[in-house]
Amino acid sequence: MAKTLSPAQATKEHVLAVSRDFISQPRLTYKTVSGVNGPLVILDEVKFPKFSEIVQLRLADGTLRSGQVLEVSGTKAVVQVFEGTSGIDAKNTLCEFTGDILRTPVSEDMLGRVFNGSGKPIDKGPPILAE
Repeated sequence: MAKTLSPAQATKEHVLAVSRDFISQPRLTYKTVSGVNGPLVILDEVKFPKFSEIVQLRLADGTLRSGQVLEVSGTKAVVQVFEGTSGIDAKNTLCEFTGDILRTPVSEDMLGRVFNGSGKPIDKGPPILAE
């Protein structure tokens, strides 16, 4: 038989559960694109956006694109999309905040290679393997 909690106990348990879930899965997903201007996407009603945070955008056709938060103003975030903004639809694009910044591991295999701004090789050379 389940025990009955007081409203205060229930609230406390709820806060703990939400905190636990956020720590294990900090990603927040929004469908609040308010505008697209060149390589920039403007998002409204975003909770706790962080400067330089990586954002994954899922377009209506399932295509994934990456971007980085350039500016934060209250609940608005301006995201620079690395792969371009063509095809981004304000009504059907999902934006997922990863909670992490851009990180590029380095190795000696990278010497002399050419990379894009996301750290992916663009020189048609062999793949770079992790050490």
